Amino acid sequence: MAQTLYFYDLETTGTDTRNDRVMQFAGQRTDMQLNNAGQPDNFLIKLSDDIVPNPTAVMITGITPQKSINEGITESEFLKIFSSEISVPGTIFVGFNSVRFDDELMRFMLYRNFYDAYEWHWQEGRSRWDMLDVVRMMRALRPEGINWPFDKDSKPTNRLELLTGLNAIEHGNAHDALSDVFALIDLARLIRKKQPKLFDFMLNIRDKKDVSKLVNSGQPFVYTSGKYSNDWQKTTVVAVVADYANRGSLVFDLRNDPTEFASMSPIEMAKAWTRRHNEEGIKLPIKKLLFNHCPAIAPLAVMDLNSQKRLGIKLETVLKNFKKLQETDLRTPLLEALDIVEKSKLAKTEPNEDVDTKLYDGFLDNNDKNISQIIRQSKPEELNGFLTKIKDQRLQGLLPLYKARNFHSSLDSQELKEWEEYRRRRLMGGKQSSRLAIFFKNLALIANEPNLTPEKQYLLEELQLYGQSIMPNDTDD
Repeated sequence: MAQTLYFYDLETTGTDTRNDRVMQFAGQRTDMQLNNAGQPDNFLIKLSDDIVPNPTAVMITGITPQKSINEGITESEFLKIFSSEISVPGTIFVGFNSVRFDDELMRFMLYRNFYDAYEWHWQEGRSRWDMLDVVRMMRALRPEGINWPFDKDSKPTNRLELLTGLNAIEHGNAHDALSDVFALIDLARLIRKKQPKLFDFMLNIRDKKDVSKLVNSGQPFVYTSGKYSNDWQKTTVVAVVADYANRGSLVFDLRNDPTEFASMSPIEMAKAWTRRHNEEGIKLPIKKLLFNHCPAIAPLAVMDLNSQKRLGIKLETVLKNFKKLQETDLRTPLLEALDIVEKSKLAKTEPNEDVDTKLYDGFLDNNDKNISQIIRQSKPEELNGFLTKIKDQRLQGLLPLYKARNFHSSLDSQELKEWEEYRRRRLMGGKQSSRLAIFFKNLALIANEPNLTPEKQYLLEELQLYGQSIMPNDTDD
């Protein structure tokens, strides 16, 4: 099958990938030479009346809930188009910070609407790629040919709108999804033109099998990640210490001498692992590398003299530390430390009763997957009949929400009553700490900001009206 690249971007109600919603989806398909193939896609998606956006997000995007409702389509309608016309075999989905953000929002949307949350980026030759770490690695290793931005504190930054501005790339409406897509394609074209070998290498190593092969070669390798210091362009040289849950590796930053950590107990390692960079004390130079997250990795041979100087890395030191790592047993205490860290996180996690966010609680069995497919194809009046056929409790909880959000006019009087009760709990539960209370507090904070532009004032008024319009009638808690 022919492969194509599909560049896409989202505008959302906020930055919480589990709870926020997509308000705009835009994308453009290209061939493998980055020539546009077909017309762009651009959809607004209706916000259902159990959701309040983060006002800050609306101030950035300019997309009000009213605009999404008046001009958009439901999640169900959008996903039918997405699954049949966009997520076609051989598609490589490309974004900018998409693995950690956009892809996650898409997964939760698919889950809420009875689609498989994962098949769209692995089945039938489909895959994904994230340009953010490609940009970071290019800046670290092969920066020639591109003008690189810095923030107000003179620290390196790789924000898309700054990269496009410095490199004369058209980007007239940053934070509009379609404008961001076109800008990203042009940035990819620039990278491919200036550093074709790096571009092709990163594209070809995105698959988890190829990532695993390089990572588990037994040799040090170059690794670029947002978790590493900006002082060294987010890039270092690492080596594997241990396997991580059969889906990644724990890697050690070879800028550091491993013998300094060999005397640590697992408890001490756990504390050093979770210590923040601004906290006093030593930070454990260990990181999880996940094979299916398109990590930016490369063989050590790419580290030429200019790169070593730029990144403050001496290969002689790196290789000495690698030899010490091989002679030091960090694996055993490290795995014990990992167990401590993960159990601690689990203990601090509050019980979650929101069925919308339970995607990662487990996989569906074949029975529920087959019924989910039938549900997607069914008429609204047929949906209630599936409640007794579904085994997974998550899907049982999602079904009435799916019907209310996508086919609201089909609800009977009892279903409307139940939907209103659900909205009351979701929006008003917690009184002063409820979603609506926080929403209106945030609006008040923005209203007190000096020098609000007429555009921002308009958005503020629209948000105020929207919040009032979705307020449940019964506010007793």
